[in-house]
Amino acid sequence: MKLCLKSAPPETFATPCIVVGVTEDGPFAPATAAIDQASGGAITRMLASKDISAATGKTTLLYALQGIAAERVLVVGFGKLKKLNGSSFDRACLAAGKVLRNHPLKSCHVCVHEVEFEGCDFSWRLRQAALAIHRANYLYTATKKLQDDGPVPLELASFQADGTYQPQIDRASGIARGYDKARELGDLPPNICTPAYLVQEAREIAREFDSVALEILDEDEMARLGMNALLGVSRGSTNPAYLIVLKYSGGSSGQQPVLLVGKGITFDSGGLSLKSPDNMTQMKYDICGAASVMGAFLTCVSLGLKVNVVAVLAAAENMPDGNALRPGDVVASMSGKTIEVLNTDAEGRLVLCDALTYSERFKPLVVIDVATLTGACVVALGHHASGLISNDDALANALLAAGEDIVDRAWRMPLWDDYQAQLDSPFADMQNIGGMSGGMITAGCFLSRYTEGMRWAHLDTAGSAWKWNEKEGATGRPVGLLSRYLMAVADGETS
Repeated sequence: MKLCLKSAPPETFATPCIVVGVTEDGPFAPATAAIDQASGGAITRMLASKDISAATGKTTLLYALQGIAAERVLVVGFGKLKKLNGSSFDRACLAAGKVLRNHPLKSCHVCVHEVEFEGCDFSWRLRQAALAIHRANYLYTATKKLQDDGPVPLELASFQADGTYQPQIDRASGIARGYDKARELGDLPPNICTPAYLVQEAREIAREFDSVALEILDEDEMARLGMNALLGVSRGSTNPAYLIVLKYSGGSSGQQPVLLVGKGITFDSGGLSLKSPDNMTQMKYDICGAASVMGAFLTCVSLGLKVNVVAVLAAAENMPDGNALRPGDVVASMSGKTIEVLNTDAEGRLVLCDALTYSERFKPLVVIDVATLTGACVVALGHHASGLISNDDALANALLAAGEDIVDRAWRMPLWDDYQAQLDSPFADMQNIGGMSGGMITAGCFLSRYTEGMRWAHLDTAGSAWKWNEKEGATGRPVGLLSRYLMAVADGETS
């Protein structure tokens, strides 16, 4: 979908649908007031009669409103003005976007960002509304064609503002492109989206942008480097593993890169520690860490951000066969540290530890790994926040701030030495699980052993990358958080 700016009297705007916002207790925004006045107070009357609800996320579609050039007026509720914040604003915009996607519309004109509330200026509201409308417009079509009587995604959405706000629309478009890429990769079936397919996607990005270089390590090259933890995960699959390295040179030649590492398990059966049938049906989404890293990388290069970025994607499939890792096996990682594999379903940390060790050669400014790593994170935080663990307070705070600003939030968990003892093994330097207690944290503790001397953060997106047992599919998170952080680095807001 294309996003653009247009400025005209809302009541005279000839469009299939114009979108305006109302609150329960605040004054009308300019576009809402103009349409209400031109229609003889129609919105005022319908609010009074409860035919329009101003509750957060409630939508009412009005047809052929007298005195209005638009064919339809979509009225979106933003709730009580005193309670309106960035998160509820985003939620209401997403609700509006889904209504637009689910109706036979090809274009619309949006004015909801005119709703004023404390703490968020016009530029922020415009960017966030544009991003939310675009995100809600996503519809998976790779293996399922659009139905004649089904949703019809928008082709164009214009937003009420003059050309001085074009940078906000450009950033929304760039972030939206990253979200779309991450969601498409997450939603694709695992017989299509294999490790080799992820390689193909990386090659497409490198072909499109001259500023991007690509390096692909196959299993033989990884074996020579001693990546036995990553390769151990792949042993049971007929699909070979790859380490994919995308390099973007947007900053100065001497600038240290931001390094993003993504867990790209294209399907996770659990290996010999086989998952239950219910849990296994969702395991194509185990690619979502790598998918979101690729999405954020695509956002960065699409916008030409002045920052150097390296994305390292550990792509493998975790399957059971006679050659698969066994519970009790001991493998040596690229770092030389040995790991007792007690559960082959704790495979994400095995591919990540070798990817993190490989990342040291780039002498990064910071390292951020992203993974759908633990069910324990979903137990702790549900589907609302990504889990964050870091050995650097400044980095953690910058990521938290980025998530708050873009409404792709994270919550920090502790990285205390108290938890490290749960990984002790009598047969190796560590074991790959720490037991039921603090499962998300002990997974982070495991990864921390491969990031000594680096400013590092870990994002566990097992709950945020998709919503378990729902049919909406991949969310694309945390593309927003990562993209906003990269913008902050490029703009000199953080280091």
